[in-house]
Amino acid sequence: MSEPTDIPAIAAIYGHWVAHGLASFELDPPDAAEMARRREAVLAGGYPYLVAERDGEILGYAYASAYRTRPGYRFTVENSIYVSPTARRGGVASALLARLIEECTARGFRLMVAVIGDSGNTASIGLHAAQGFAMVGTIPAIGWKHGRWVDSVLMSRPLGEGADSPPV
Repeated sequence: MSEPTDIPAIAAIYGHWVAHGLASFELDPPDAAEMARRREAVLAGGYPYLVAERDGEILGYAYASAYRTRPGYRFTVENSIYVSPTARRGGVASALLARLIEECTARGFRLMVAVIGDSGNTASIGLHAAQGFAMVGTIPAIGWKHGRWVDSVLMSRPLGEGADSPPV
């Protein structure tokens, strides 16, 4: 689980991807205070917020949050995973996603949704597919970032019993 002391590293990782990637549609990297506020909101909602660490260095982080705010969606979560550019392709994202799936299942959630920025993000699409996510669809040209239109890819994965039984 993440700790408040992880926020500077989390903010640096996210800031890199906001400035240089298409996974987030934010245009300006939020500061550490804003990232701390967001983390607290995730935790207050009963969702997990994880970090991957090696030798005291934060390599990546992941959390789940509400997919949508309407109460009918309360058993569905959306995942977010960001890995330090220096730790890419090292299994960090896979380990974080596996643990996030476990944590969300244990909390009674029934479906996890991945909203992946950029249909060309084969690494994230492959990561999710390898962990049981199925392609739901692509929303073409939904965002504008770095001077171009960007798609969103939607993938989903049942958690626990999924839709086979009513929630508890």
